[in-house]
Amino acid sequence: MTHEFTAALCLVLVLEGLFLFAAPQVWQRMAEQMRQLEPRQLRVVGGVMMAAGLLALKLVN
Repeated sequence: MTHEFTAALCLVLVLEGLFLFAAPQVWQRMAEQMRQLEPRQLRVVGGVMMAAGLLALKLVN
């Protein structure tokens, strides 16, 4: 289980780095737009993203 968790974290780093490497200006604009959101809105978006990730993981496994 530890190996799979570590591999998943590494994949997250690769994907995050890919976005920064491929489109830094787009990422900067998106980050600036996110700064303008209320913390509650960010929590809702984060919750939806976590739920979607868990659902996708459930479907894959």
